[in-house]
Amino acid sequence: MVNRQLIEPESIVVVGASNNIAKPGGKLFHNIRTGTFRGELYALNPREDTIQGLPSFHEVKDLPDTDLAFLAVPASLCLEIISELAGKKNTRAFIIVSAGFSEENEEGMQIEKEIVKVCSAFDAALIGPNCIGVMTPAYQGVFTLPIPRLDPQGCDFISGSGATAVFIMESGLQKGLKFNHVFSVGNSAQLGVEDVLQYFDETYRDNSSSKVKILYFETIKDPDRLLRHATSLIRKGCQIAAIKAGTTDAGSRAASSHTGAMASSDMAVDALFRKAGIIRCYGREELTTVASVMLHLPMQGRNLAIITHAGGPAVMLTDVLSQGEMDVPHLEGPEVERLLTHLFPGSSASNPIDMLATGNAEQLGTCIDFCDSSFKEIDGIVVIFGTPGLAPVFDVYEVLHQKMQTCSKPIFPVLPSVTTASKEVQEFLSHGHINFHDEVLLGEALTRVYNTEAPAGSKPDLEGIDIQAIREVIDTADNGYLSPEAIQQILDAGGISRVTEGVVVDDVSLGDVARKTGYPLVMKVVGPVHKSDVGGVALGIDNDVDLMSNFRRMTKIEGATGVLLQPLLDGLELFAGATYEPSFGHVVLCGMGGIYVEVMKDFASGLAPLSMTEASQMIRSLKGYKMLKGVRGQEGINIQSYAEIVVRLSSILRYATEIAELDLNPIMGKGNQLVVVDARIRIQKSVI
Repeated sequence: MVNRQLIEPESIVVVGASNNIAKPGGKLFHNIRTGTFRGELYALNPREDTIQGLPSFHEVKDLPDTDLAFLAVPASLCLEIISELAGKKNTRAFIIVSAGFSEENEEGMQIEKEIVKVCSAFDAALIGPNCIGVMTPAYQGVFTLPIPRLDPQGCDFISGSGATAVFIMESGLQKGLKFNHVFSVGNSAQLGVEDVLQYFDETYRDNSSSKVKILYFETIKDPDRLLRHATSLIRKGCQIAAIKAGTTDAGSRAASSHTGAMASSDMAVDALFRKAGIIRCYGREELTTVASVMLHLPMQGRNLAIITHAGGPAVMLTDVLSQGEMDVPHLEGPEVERLLTHLFPGSSASNPIDMLATGNAEQLGTCIDFCDSSFKEIDGIVVIFGTPGLAPVFDVYEVLHQKMQTCSKPIFPVLPSVTTASKEVQEFLSHGHINFHDEVLLGEALTRVYNTEAPAGSKPDLEGIDIQAIREVIDTADNGYLSPEAIQQILDAGGISRVTEGVVVDDVSLGDVARKTGYPLVMKVVGPVHKSDVGGVALGIDNDVDLMSNFRRMTKIEGATGVLLQPLLDGLELFAGATYEPSFGHVVLCGMGGIYVEVMKDFASGLAPLSMTEASQMIRSLKGYKMLKGVRGQEGINIQSYAEIVVRLSSILRYATEIAELDLNPIMGKGNQLVVVDARIRIQKSVI
């Protein structure tokens, strides 16, 4: 657990401190000594009497009691030192910056495990090993640069990689992004990203805690904890953005169902982040730009005004915003005409508001005032103002600075002349502002923030889920694919409508089942997984001759155990399915069905269990959503009924975690009638 000694230590020792600040121990000691730490700082180095002007202790036994210990010594020495500090010096927090542990070899992994045992026995917090350290308002315990001036209004940053943390901070600081806490957790032997996020959640104070969190994951060890505490923080008023690296599948997935073939661990991450309300980013610049947007006043709508003296950047920004479902609304009317009287002839105020290259500081201030007070439809303002270098623009940026203090709407500055007007930009940043030097990156970040849904709500089960019946089928089933009868029992227990069907195994029963089903009908071979691939599907059978002919043909297919008869239905073909992802649980998919589910790649994913709101959002995100609503005279489907099937499916999975893969494909939909025509469920008890 994260404790007081880790966050606000009264005393710190650097084991392996050095006079050489080119070494990690030396730089770490220097950064703590010259930073904000006001407690007792000790150095431990058996070969030095003084370290950077302070006395050096030669052995642990000579040290006073110490809250927090940094270790910058070989991995082989760490266990003994930590055991002695924890047992004899009441040290209750450790940060190991040294490498050579589980990331290197089996021996290092064993040392790491023993260190965790010692820390757990003494209720001590452990960060690392193999990290750059930690920065809190109380101290700057890292051996790297940069070291930002920490600000309570900045973002809290947790990274699973030390080097990546450095690069992300570099990216943010260039923009003017402020930081409050920085945690590099390295190997996460004890405390990982999820644990630190839990600390931020449990200690959150509305008036003093940072409202922006940014995360970098290489491994999500505890998805449930991440979901729980991210959701809690966002509901308290925070915003969270994260990168999850290393989720690309290197090869084809070994899966026999449509769902299993399409789903992936990366899709599970997407679903988890959406459920929690986390904005997913894919690179450093995107992450720090999104975080920078979050540190501005929140927009109350999707309408932006663009004030510029350069047309091209405004056009590019407008394109990005439009593609992201935000708007740069056309402005007209008396107020627009009045604004034009303050601008040079040839200017435009219809939005983007183009002041021309000759626009000045006074005109910029006037444009901002109109957007703030007169143009009620505007929710936020982007100011794009650079320079060709003909004259300084200090006065322009000073006006921008002043207006950002008083404007009731968020202002996002795009100051692209970071070289030509470097002095002016640096002075602007010195006031605590952020500069979005690229308008397209800003536009993409704005749309990501605007389009991120709030965390999913509560997920009560729908009525009509027979848990006992579901468990009876699962408990008596063997690993592998369930029989059609068992699948019918599960769907019935889950309240999911299915087509009336019967399985035929001989000529005698063929006619009886066909009469009950009624012509025209569909015939499907039972046994082979991919029926179409082996010629095991026949559609539109409307007479006894074709019925018998296809029956005899299908029974000769290798692996056939019978033939399934169903009535032929028309309507839209839909799809719903699920696959189990280790640690994450079941990823539920929905989309257009039939043979097109993999060809069109038009499907949405969510993490079970799902609420009706989540299922509806998934369906609305489909490219074929308009088809579901009905187009060009073709009848659509009841979207609510489709969402209910998806939710019921996710509810079944809550009580049948042994389901490894599940396909409902197709679900035939027409108006209010949605029925499952074909279903496939694979059980794998050994992996759950």
